[in-house]
Amino acid sequence: MDSCPSVPMAGTRTAAISAFGLSWPLLVGGLACLGALNANLLNDADTYWHLAAARWMFEHRAVPTADPFSHTMAGTPWVTHEWLSEVLLGAAHRLLGWTGVIALAAAAYAAALALLCRFLLRRLEPVYALGLTALAALLAQDHLLARPHVLAYPLIAAWGIVLVSAREEGRAPAWPWVLLIALWANLHGSFTLGLGLAAFFAAEALGEAPAGERGRLAKAWGGFVALALGAALLTPNGVDGLAFSAQVNGMDYSLAHIAEWRSPDFQHFQPLEVALLAGGLVLFRRGLRLPLPRAILVLGLVHLALKHGRHTDVLGLLLPIAVAAALGREWGRESSRSAGAGATAALDRWFLELSRPAKPPAMAAGLALVAGAILLAAAAGRLQPPAGTTPEAALKAVQAAAPRGAVMNSYNFGGYLIYAGIPPAIDGRADMYGDAYVEDYIKAINLEASDRFVKLLDKYGIGWTLFSPDTPAVALLDYLPGWRRIYADKTAVVHIRTGGG
Repeated sequence: MDSCPSVPMAGTRTAAISAFGLSWPLLVGGLACLGALNANLLNDADTYWHLAAARWMFEHRAVPTADPFSHTMAGTPWVTHEWLSEVLLGAAHRLLGWTGVIALAAAAYAAALALLCRFLLRRLEPVYALGLTALAALLAQDHLLARPHVLAYPLIAAWGIVLVSAREEGRAPAWPWVLLIALWANLHGSFTLGLGLAAFFAAEALGEAPAGERGRLAKAWGGFVALALGAALLTPNGVDGLAFSAQVNGMDYSLAHIAEWRSPDFQHFQPLEVALLAGGLVLFRRGLRLPLPRAILVLGLVHLALKHGRHTDVLGLLLPIAVAAALGREWGRESSRSAGAGATAALDRWFLELSRPAKPPAMAAGLALVAGAILLAAAAGRLQPPAGTTPEAALKAVQAAAPRGAVMNSYNFGGYLIYAGIPPAIDGRADMYGDAYVEDYIKAINLEASDRFVKLLDKYGIGWTLFSPDTPAVALLDYLPGWRRIYADKTAVVHIRTGGG
């Protein structure tokens, strides 16, 4: 008996899909949003200080110009580089609590993948487009958090699409697209990457243009890059915002010791390793020829991801956009465009039909489904900060003991202390603290010199400490005269000063 479906059945299925008005980008975005609706998005201390910054801006109706949070850097010039993201996250928190924060981050992540999928479907077979979109989703997992960089994901994808589409059409992008950079510059400090990409594609266009076209393209691309640079200045930081990336990249000690800035540790599972191995296998089997400038861009993105783990998400979003046209030319339109019968033909037609744009009723149904899932997850208590990730219980013990003086804390507790209204000794704003302070702090709590830690306690008038249990300074405090341990759990250990030592 023939087990393969007939061609009429394939046509019926395709008609059913067409009637529902579904599309791959709609399905990808919906599934990505549903998959991201969990408490893991809150598993980072920086989320808390971003919310505290939003609270400060709501109360003062202004962007801070000096540090209002720490006790070690109080009054130091500081303008938050991500004020707009913080306002959006803070507004979501005010309206819907932690559910709103998670939903906003999940929606931004989903929108970026949907944009990427739609772009790829115009250039590649659906199976390849979906594969590259899945790769982008995989590379974002380690850094998928309710923080400003995730709100910038759709802009990173959109900016890459605008630049590459213009290159494919032999023109410069239309000038209104520079508004994306203005928005990006107020959402997250990574906007300088967008400026670099614009300059790169301008140079690529001039390098590959016929001699007679270079004047026109130089004028068009030069004007666009100049406008983008001007748009990037429309932030509270102005010109200083452009120097932010250089400032961060110059913090050699901090970059080597802060986890998200270190290179990926390939002794443990890394999505980047999976991506590199899978990409190598595909290239060995199928081959891919890229123009030299585009190959340099790809290698540059890989370099960033290998140097700093937090750049793997940028690689996932931009690499497929950079190589999609070349993949389409090299691999061509294969089996899904060919005539056939049976199960293969049915699957091909099904994939192709879903490549069409979604219809409004399907989009409305998808939004309703996601909204319902958010409400159900919130009702089930799934959209709350994970237990044990913040020193909440330890702070209750501190309140009961009422110690005098300031706190010396673990780096990862700083954001939560700010959120709780307690000035920390350090938090995730390493750029404000500076490389010298970060180095002094890390070496002190790791007891890299016999008296460095004690001197730091005295210098800042520390009356109590809040460290993670594996911090070397905890063992010293247990025996240090004038100090007493008052609380300990799996998350944090608290010591208070009891007298002179």
